[in-house]
Amino acid sequence: MALSIGIVGLPNVGKSTLFKTLTKKQVLIANYPFATIDPNVGVVLVPDERVEKLAELTMSAKKIYATVDFVDIAGLVKGASEGEGLGNKFLANIRETDAVLYVLRAFKNQDIINTQQEVNPLKDKEILDVELILKDLETVNKRIDALNGDVRAGGNPSASLRARDAVKEMEVLKKIKEYLAEEKILADLNFTDDEKLIINNYQLLTAKPRLYLLNGKDEEVSKEILEIFNKNNWQYLIIDIAEEFEADGLTREERTGLGLPEFSETDILVKKSYELLNLITFLTTGEDETRAWTIKNGDKAPRAGGVIHSDFEKTFIKAEVVFWKDLLEAGSFARARELGKIRTEGKEYVVKDGDVIEIKHG
Repeated sequence: MALSIGIVGLPNVGKSTLFKTLTKKQVLIANYPFATIDPNVGVVLVPDERVEKLAELTMSAKKIYATVDFVDIAGLVKGASEGEGLGNKFLANIRETDAVLYVLRAFKNQDIINTQQEVNPLKDKEILDVELILKDLETVNKRIDALNGDVRAGGNPSASLRARDAVKEMEVLKKIKEYLAEEKILADLNFTDDEKLIINNYQLLTAKPRLYLLNGKDEEVSKEILEIFNKNNWQYLIIDIAEEFEADGLTREERTGLGLPEFSETDILVKKSYELLNLITFLTTGEDETRAWTIKNGDKAPRAGGVIHSDFEKTFIKAEVVFWKDLLEAGSFARARELGKIRTEGKEYVVKDGDVIEIKHG
């Protein structure tokens, strides 16, 4: 399971600098709107001390970390859906991502051109919301037009299953169209499980979980703005992207020596993204490799097997499980087994974050 996140923001808010800091990949960074047209896609390793320590314990030849794909697109402007700037056609490039990261300008540096009249993260958020909503409306309207024929047939008592399903789908489409017309974000609303199954087929941008990155120093973000974010339960981080860019490559000791947080704030962003999507990590370790694997919180052992190899889910027999810290403290699998730390779990076992697992399969 590869986690992917789409980065959106107005021009010159720090998106490309963030992307370069995350991926260590050279991208075009310029102090003018629309410097980035084609989407940049970069793979970021998820920092994980457990991989390091387990690899050392089992003398693994390789260490393989979980990854996150970040997709950076051109900056949006107000009216993009109507053709302003470069338009919003490149929003399609993040349609298949799992979540959306809003980069909002909070920094006051006047040397960086601001396409808005003022520095106001909330107003910038509203502009982005509207553009994503209008893109979703475009998608929904196209689907409604395509379904009209099947829906008319669905009213017939002898209608096919496809036509009857079209009627149900149309009901959901009209419901979400009404919400979008009211400028509501679908991710903030409640839907039934059946409705969610239908909605997920459209890969709507406003239905994706979202995380807000306020680009600036802590003191540049007012208490009033933070109160609004907290009141609405909007998940956010305050990161000085330019500072993180300059600090790229520093050790923990070097960071603290310069008065920076011990851990990179972009590493915190990656971990926060995992939390946002309710993902956890289990591990496998041995002489060949130590590897971190990503699954949904609540997934059972056979699903963990399926992540390693699709056949393992079908032919799952049992799982040998030990918590990573217990394994480290024991010093070896043999000693952990002697201490009763290794458990045999069946098909109903719910995998925990930090489990070290060996799948037994037919």
